[in-house]
Amino acid sequence: MGSLKQLVKFFVPDGIANIYRKKQRDKFELQFKGENVFCPICQSKFKHFAPYGIIQRENATCIKCGSQERHRLLWKYLHEKTNLYSDKQIKLLHFAPEKLFYDNFSNTKNIDYVPCDLFPETFKYSGAVAIHKVDITSIPFKDNSFDVIVCSHVLEHIPDDKKAMSELYRVLKPGGWGVFQVPIDYNREKTYEDFSITDPLEREKAFGQIDHVRWYGRDYADRLRAAGFNVKADDFVLSFSDEEIFKYGFMKSELIYYCTKL
Repeated sequence: MGSLKQLVKFFVPDGIANIYRKKQRDKFELQFKGENVFCPICQSKFKHFAPYGIIQRENATCIKCGSQERHRLLWKYLHEKTNLYSDKQIKLLHFAPEKLFYDNFSNTKNIDYVPCDLFPETFKYSGAVAIHKVDITSIPFKDNSFDVIVCSHVLEHIPDDKKAMSELYRVLKPGGWGVFQVPIDYNREKTYEDFSITDPLEREKAFGQIDHVRWYGRDYADRLRAAGFNVKADDFVLSFSDEEIFKYGFMKSELIYYCTKL
Protein backbone atom coordinates (compact mmCIF):
# COMPACT_ATOMS: atom_id res chain seq x y z
CA MET A 1 0.00 0.00 0.00
CA GLY A 2 2.91 2.36 0.50
CA SER A 3 3.53 4.32 -2.66
CA LEU A 4 6.76 5.71 -4.06
CA LYS A 5 5.52 9.18 -3.16
CA GLN A 6 5.07 8.13 0.46
CA LEU A 7 8.60 6.69 0.57
CA VAL A 8 10.00 9.98 -0.71
CA LYS A 9 8.11 11.73 2.11
CA PHE A 10 9.72 9.33 4.58
CA PHE A 11 13.30 10.16 3.57
CA VAL A 12 12.99 13.93 2.95
CA PRO A 13 13.14 15.99 6.20
CA ASP A 14 9.82 17.62 7.03
CA GLY A 15 11.30 21.12 7.29
CA ILE A 16 12.83 21.05 3.82
CA ALA A 17 9.75 19.47 2.30
CA ASN A 18 7.41 22.02 3.91
CA ILE A 19 9.49 25.00 2.73
CA TYR A 20 9.54 23.59 -0.82
CA ARG A 21 5.80 22.87 -0.79
CA LYS A 22 4.97 26.38 0.48
CA LYS A 23 7.08 28.04 -2.23
CA GLN A 24 5.45 25.86 -4.88
CA ARG A 25 1.97 26.58 -3.50
CA ASP A 26 2.57 30.34 -3.47
CA LYS A 27 3.86 30.20 -7.04
CA PHE A 28 0.95 28.08 -8.28
CA GLU A 29 -1.71 30.09 -6.43
CA LEU A 30 -0.56 33.20 -8.26
CA GLN A 31 -0.34 31.33 -11.59
CA PHE A 32 -3.81 29.80 -11.22
CA LYS A 33 -5.55 32.77 -9.63
CA GLY A 34 -9.21 32.87 -10.63
CA GLU A 35 -12.68 31.60 -9.76
CA ASN A 36 -13.61 29.11 -12.50
CA VAL A 37 -13.10 25.98 -10.38
CA PHE A 38 -13.87 25.16 -6.76
CA CYS A 39 -12.36 22.52 -4.47
CA PRO A 40 -15.10 21.23 -2.13
CA ILE A 41 -12.44 19.90 0.26
CA CYS A 42 -10.41 23.02 1.03
CA GLN A 43 -13.00 25.52 -0.28
CA SER A 44 -10.47 27.14 -2.66
CA LYS A 45 -11.16 28.73 -6.04
CA PHE A 46 -8.81 28.90 -9.03
CA LYS A 47 -8.74 29.65 -12.73
CA HIS A 48 -8.44 25.89 -13.20
CA PHE A 49 -6.86 22.98 -11.38
CA ALA A 50 -3.28 22.01 -12.20
CA PRO A 51 -2.46 19.20 -14.63
CA TYR A 52 -1.35 15.86 -13.19
CA GLY A 53 -0.13 12.41 -14.20
CA ILE A 54 2.48 10.63 -16.30
CA ILE A 55 0.16 11.31 -19.22
CA GLN A 56 -0.98 14.68 -17.94
CA ARG A 57 -4.65 15.18 -17.20
CA GLU A 58 -5.87 18.75 -17.38
CA ASN A 59 -7.85 20.33 -14.54
CA ALA A 60 -6.76 17.60 -12.12
CA THR A 61 -4.95 18.73 -8.94
CA CYS A 62 -5.99 21.36 -6.39
CA ILE A 63 -3.18 23.85 -5.88
CA LYS A 64 -3.89 24.27 -2.18
CA CYS A 65 -4.77 20.82 -0.73
CA GLY A 66 -3.41 18.54 -3.47
CA SER A 67 -6.71 16.73 -4.03
CA GLN A 68 -7.19 15.03 -7.36
CA GLU A 69 -10.37 14.24 -9.30
CA ARG A 70 -11.09 11.03 -7.38
CA HIS A 71 -10.67 12.70 -3.98
CA ARG A 72 -13.10 15.51 -4.74
CA LEU A 73 -15.70 13.13 -6.20
CA LEU A 74 -15.44 10.81 -3.20
CA TRP A 75 -15.68 13.80 -0.84
CA LYS A 76 -18.92 14.93 -2.48
CA TYR A 77 -20.26 11.37 -2.52
CA LEU A 78 -19.57 10.74 1.16
CA HIS A 79 -21.19 14.03 2.15
CA GLU A 80 -24.20 13.88 -0.17
CA LYS A 81 -25.09 10.20 -0.58
CA THR A 82 -24.08 8.39 2.63
CA ASN A 83 -24.87 8.46 6.33
CA LEU A 84 -21.23 9.01 7.32
CA TYR A 85 -21.83 12.54 8.58
CA SER A 86 -25.00 11.83 10.55
CA ASP A 87 -25.75 11.77 14.27
CA LYS A 88 -25.17 8.01 14.28
CA GLN A 89 -21.89 6.75 15.77
CA ILE A 90 -19.89 5.07 13.00
CA LYS A 91 -16.78 2.94 13.27
CA LEU A 92 -14.72 3.59 10.16
CA LEU A 93 -11.77 1.60 8.80
CA HIS A 94 -9.67 3.54 6.30
CA PHE A 95 -6.84 2.04 4.26
CA ALA A 96 -3.92 4.14 2.98
CA PRO A 97 -5.36 7.27 4.57
CA GLU A 98 -4.98 10.33 2.39
CA LYS A 99 -4.22 13.34 4.60
CA LEU A 100 -7.21 15.36 3.50
CA PHE A 101 -9.55 12.52 4.54
CA TYR A 102 -7.48 11.66 7.62
CA ASP A 103 -7.83 15.24 8.88
CA ASN A 104 -11.56 15.26 8.25
CA PHE A 105 -12.41 11.80 9.61
CA SER A 106 -10.26 12.18 12.72
CA ASN A 107 -11.99 15.45 13.61
CA THR A 108 -15.59 14.35 13.00
CA LYS A 109 -17.32 13.64 16.32
CA ASN A 110 -19.56 10.78 15.25
CA ILE A 111 -16.71 8.83 13.59
CA ASP A 112 -14.69 6.27 15.54
CA TYR A 113 -11.77 6.40 13.14
CA VAL A 114 -9.27 3.58 12.49
CA PRO A 115 -6.77 4.55 9.76
CA CYS A 116 -4.30 1.88 8.65
CA ASP A 117 -1.60 0.94 6.18
CA LEU A 118 1.05 -1.73 5.70
CA PHE A 119 3.68 1.03 6.10
CA PRO A 120 2.25 3.44 8.69
CA GLU A 121 5.69 4.98 9.27
CA THR A 122 5.48 6.66 5.86
CA PHE A 123 2.51 8.78 6.97
CA LYS A 124 4.00 11.71 8.89
CA TYR A 125 0.72 13.23 9.99
CA SER A 126 0.53 15.35 13.12
CA GLY A 127 -2.98 14.24 14.07
CA ALA A 128 -3.85 12.56 17.36
CA VAL A 129 -5.21 9.38 15.76
CA ALA A 130 -2.52 6.72 15.31
CA ILE A 131 -2.25 4.88 12.00
CA HIS A 132 -2.32 1.11 12.56
CA LYS A 133 0.01 -1.32 10.79
CA VAL A 134 -2.35 -3.58 8.84
CA ASP A 135 -1.89 -6.08 6.03
CA ILE A 136 -5.10 -5.88 4.00
CA THR A 137 -4.88 -9.61 3.24
CA SER A 138 -4.80 -10.42 6.97
CA ILE A 139 -6.75 -7.72 8.79
CA PRO A 140 -6.18 -8.01 12.57
CA PHE A 141 -9.73 -7.19 13.62
CA LYS A 142 -12.67 -9.40 14.54
CA ASP A 143 -15.48 -10.34 12.16
CA ASN A 144 -18.19 -7.70 11.76
CA SER A 145 -16.14 -4.91 13.39
CA PHE A 146 -16.79 -1.87 11.18
CA ASP A 147 -19.82 0.08 10.01
CA VAL A 148 -17.92 1.66 7.10
CA ILE A 149 -14.73 0.90 5.16
CA VAL A 150 -13.00 3.31 2.78
CA CYS A 151 -10.33 1.76 0.57
CA SER A 152 -9.31 3.91 -2.38
CA HIS A 153 -6.57 3.04 -4.89
CA VAL A 154 -5.14 0.22 -2.78
CA LEU A 155 -6.24 -3.08 -4.32
CA GLU A 156 -4.29 -2.52 -7.54
CA HIS A 157 -1.12 -2.81 -5.42
CA ILE A 158 -2.12 -6.14 -3.82
CA PRO A 159 -1.11 -9.40 -5.55
CA ASP A 160 -3.83 -11.43 -3.78
CA ASP A 161 -6.70 -8.99 -4.19
CA LYS A 162 -9.27 -11.80 -3.77
CA LYS A 163 -7.96 -12.43 -0.26
CA ALA A 164 -8.01 -8.68 0.44
CA MET A 165 -11.63 -8.38 -0.73
CA SER A 166 -12.56 -11.40 1.40
CA GLU A 167 -10.97 -9.76 4.45
CA LEU A 168 -12.77 -6.48 3.79
CA TYR A 169 -16.05 -8.40 3.66
CA ARG A 170 -15.25 -10.30 6.86
CA VAL A 171 -14.61 -7.23 9.04
CA LEU A 172 -17.56 -5.21 7.69
CA LYS A 173 -20.70 -5.42 9.81
CA PRO A 174 -23.93 -6.77 8.31
CA GLY A 175 -25.78 -3.68 7.13
CA GLY A 176 -22.48 -1.84 6.74
CA TRP A 177 -21.06 -0.33 3.58
CA GLY A 178 -17.76 0.41 1.94
CA VAL A 179 -16.38 2.39 -0.97
CA PHE A 180 -13.62 0.53 -2.82
CA GLN A 181 -12.09 2.59 -5.61
CA VAL A 182 -9.39 1.42 -8.06
CA PRO A 183 -8.03 2.63 -11.40
CA ILE A 184 -10.14 1.01 -14.13
CA ASP A 185 -9.57 0.75 -17.86
CA TYR A 186 -13.13 0.58 -19.13
CA ASN A 187 -11.87 -0.50 -22.55
CA ARG A 188 -10.92 -3.84 -20.95
CA GLU A 189 -13.65 -6.40 -20.46
CA LYS A 190 -11.48 -8.45 -18.10
CA THR A 191 -8.92 -7.40 -15.51
CA TYR A 192 -5.35 -7.81 -16.77
CA GLU A 193 -2.65 -9.15 -14.47
CA ASP A 194 0.66 -10.89 -15.14
CA PHE A 195 2.70 -11.73 -12.07
CA SER A 196 5.75 -12.63 -14.15
CA ILE A 197 6.19 -8.87 -14.63
CA THR A 198 8.27 -7.76 -11.65
CA ASP A 199 10.53 -5.02 -13.03
CA PRO A 200 9.14 -1.62 -11.93
CA LEU A 201 9.53 -0.01 -15.36
CA GLU A 202 7.86 -2.97 -17.04
CA ARG A 203 5.03 -2.75 -14.51
CA GLU A 204 4.62 0.90 -15.35
CA LYS A 205 4.29 -0.01 -19.04
CA ALA A 206 1.88 -2.84 -18.32
CA PHE A 207 -0.22 -1.43 -15.49
CA GLY A 208 0.32 2.33 -15.53
CA GLN A 209 2.43 2.67 -12.38
CA ILE A 210 5.61 1.02 -11.07
CA ASP A 211 3.92 -0.36 -7.94
CA HIS A 212 0.71 -1.60 -9.57
CA VAL A 213 0.21 -5.31 -10.28
CA ARG A 214 -2.90 -5.19 -12.50
CA TRP A 215 -5.22 -3.12 -14.62
CA TYR A 216 -8.81 -3.63 -13.54
CA GLY A 217 -11.39 -3.95 -16.27
CA ARG A 218 -15.17 -3.81 -16.48
CA ASP A 219 -15.32 -7.01 -14.40
CA TYR A 220 -14.20 -5.20 -11.24
CA ALA A 221 -17.68 -5.19 -9.72
CA ASP A 222 -17.95 -8.95 -10.36
CA ARG A 223 -14.70 -9.50 -8.46
CA LEU A 224 -16.17 -7.66 -5.47
CA ARG A 225 -19.41 -9.65 -5.75
CA ALA A 226 -17.41 -12.87 -5.69
CA ALA A 227 -16.18 -11.84 -2.22
CA GLY A 228 -19.81 -11.55 -1.05
CA PHE A 229 -20.56 -7.85 -1.49
CA ASN A 230 -23.65 -6.35 -3.01
CA VAL A 231 -22.18 -3.81 -5.43
CA LYS A 232 -23.60 -0.64 -6.91
CA ALA A 233 -21.42 0.96 -9.58
CA ASP A 234 -22.82 4.44 -8.94
CA ASP A 235 -22.64 6.98 -11.77
CA PHE A 236 -22.99 9.76 -9.20
CA VAL A 237 -20.73 12.00 -11.30
CA LEU A 238 -23.42 12.18 -13.99
CA SER A 239 -25.76 13.91 -11.55
CA PHE A 240 -23.62 17.00 -12.19
CA SER A 241 -23.83 19.17 -15.28
CA ASP A 242 -20.84 19.47 -17.61
CA GLU A 243 -20.22 22.91 -16.14
CA GLU A 244 -20.20 21.50 -12.61
CA ILE A 245 -17.94 18.60 -13.63
CA PHE A 246 -15.39 21.16 -14.83
CA LYS A 247 -15.97 23.38 -11.79
CA TYR A 248 -15.22 20.57 -9.33
CA GLY A 249 -12.56 18.94 -11.51
CA PHE A 250 -14.20 15.51 -11.81
CA MET A 251 -13.51 12.72 -14.29
CA LYS A 252 -16.77 12.11 -16.14
CA SER A 253 -16.03 8.39 -16.55
CA GLU A 254 -15.45 7.62 -12.84
CA LEU A 255 -17.92 5.37 -11.06
CA ILE A 256 -18.21 5.01 -7.28
CA TYR A 257 -18.13 1.37 -6.17
CA TYR A 258 -20.51 1.34 -3.22
CA CYS A 259 -20.53 -2.07 -1.57
CA THR A 260 -22.86 -3.39 1.14
CA LYS A 261 -23.00 -6.50 3.29
CA LEU A 262 -26.39 -8.01 4.09
